[in-house]
Amino acid sequence: MDKPMSNSHFRFMSLGYKLRDFSLPRKNVLQEVGITPGCHLLDYGCGPGGYIIAAAELVGNSGKIYALDIHPIAIQRVQSIASKKRLTNVETILSDCATGLPDESIDAALLYDTLHGLSKPNEVLAELHRVLKPNGILSFNDHHMKEEEIISKITDKGLFKLSRKGKRVYNFSKVG
Repeated sequence: MDKPMSNSHFRFMSLGYKLRDFSLPRKNVLQEVGITPGCHLLDYGCGPGGYIIAAAELVGNSGKIYALDIHPIAIQRVQSIASKKRLTNVETILSDCATGLPDESIDAALLYDTLHGLSKPNEVLAELHRVLKPNGILSFNDHHMKEEEIISKITDKGLFKLSRKGKRVYNFSKVG
């Protein structure tokens, strides 16, 4: 499967995300997803955890956030954020594909800036389909891909259909 990027590349990417997050707060992006208190959210390819604090606020104490990444440093960063901010509803998963989560247990999955780098994107999409509840949302953004490519990659296996295109993200609903 896929391999994590080098530690130095990950640290450089993390710095870029900090600059991005300063100019465009992650809460503004997540508001397009429709996350409500009590939601169970999977941040697939969570990186350095830029969405974790905003997501924790939106799901509230009754919700749950699963942060998955292939890179051990990403998992360490998210654990550090959760510890410092006392976010007891955040759980990390170190994996290159399988989440280990039960079928139909997730209300929304974030797949941001990840798909373009995957060697087996259809396996990841199948895993996200498996864990999403019947009315679950796959929220997608990947600045490395054009709109036509995004819609086709996410919908062509019949697992998801475009439900809403927002200003910053595409929301796909689970099919079947």
